[in-house]
Amino acid sequence: MAEILHSKVFGEGKPLVILHGLFGMLDNWQGLAKQFGQFFETHIVDQRNHGKSFHAANHTYELMSADLLRYLDAKGLSKISLLGHSMGGKTAMLFASQYPERVDKLVVVDIAPKYYAPHHQEILEGLHAVESSGPSSRNEADKVLSKHFSQVGIRQFLLKNLHRTNDDEMRFKFNLSVLSKEIGNVGEALPDAAFFTGSTLFIEGQVSDYITPDDEELIEKHFPDSEITEIENAGHWVHAENPKKFFEEVSRFLIY
Repeated sequence: MAEILHSKVFGEGKPLVILHGLFGMLDNWQGLAKQFGQFFETHIVDQRNHGKSFHAANHTYELMSADLLRYLDAKGLSKISLLGHSMGGKTAMLFASQYPERVDKLVVVDIAPKYYAPHHQEILEGLHAVESSGPSSRNEADKVLSKHFSQVGIRQFLLKNLHRTNDDEMRFKFNLSVLSKEIGNVGEALPDAAFFTGSTLFIEGQVSDYITPDDEELIEKHFPDSEITEIENAGHWVHAENPKKFFEEVSRFLIY
């Protein structure tokens, strides 16, 4: 029997499911999930090879969409609002196009339906260096990561995934070996024939370059009933960099 994704649930009401991005986990969304829980039964989910969900040998959007379908069926969720950030946004786009009857409203955070060339090499090298070094603390791991890239915010985000194993080793919760092997799949474009005609909100960070004006035509092609809104003072991790405005924009879209 296939495994079901790990999740936490907050609040009551119509169901909202939130999918994190690459190297993320549901804990990254817990603060916002509690806020959304004022209006929705909010499910934050660890995708495969991340957080406390199962590790698997393959990591594709087709598989992640199927994982989500199994999760909804296991939880008895017939129709949801769906929000996904980055890799989670790609999963959400594909799922909505495959199972439109299961999605009421769709929110895609700082990712477009286009192909993205691999661009995580420095991060992957740093993560492998951390695991090879066997750090005894997050501070030790940070020193290793800092030799590979300087961005403090990204390092802190990644280091939240470190946990102490039964052997008293510090290891990442995500499946680093598989994600490294399958990293090319994470940049894949939405299939050309994939469409979702339901109400869709794209959110972009003001200082992020993941969504550009050139992407607007492609977004409209795949999601004809869509709008794009920009969150000021935010980069790719929009929800963490300007959570107040993010919550306001998403709530406006989902509730009204």
